[in-house]
Amino acid sequence: MKTQDKIEFLKESSETLRAIAHPLRLAIIELLHDNKRLSVTEIFQHLQVEQAIASHHLRILKSKKVVDLDRDGKNSMYYLVHNDYYDIVRLLSNVI
Repeated sequence: MKTQDKIEFLKESSETLRAIAHPLRLAIIELLHDNKRLSVTEIFQHLQVEQAIASHHLRILKSKKVVDLDRDGKNSMYYLVHNDYYDIVRLLSNVI
């Protein structure tokens, strides 16, 4: 890998890790891993937070391509883009 490519990779990786590094976002990743696809309503109810808070954190995760959504009529169903993101949560639980 060329130095410039490596720098870009490291920059993008650190930005993705920064996006994941919040307790609610880690919980969302775990929740989506366990349930595969959930609406924002299901997510905020399960996490016991306000809808606006859940939506805010989902937007951050979506902006870094950690989660994405499929629209089903009025509902948007969120899912993990790669289940490997859950491995980050799992590894953290093993070492912390």
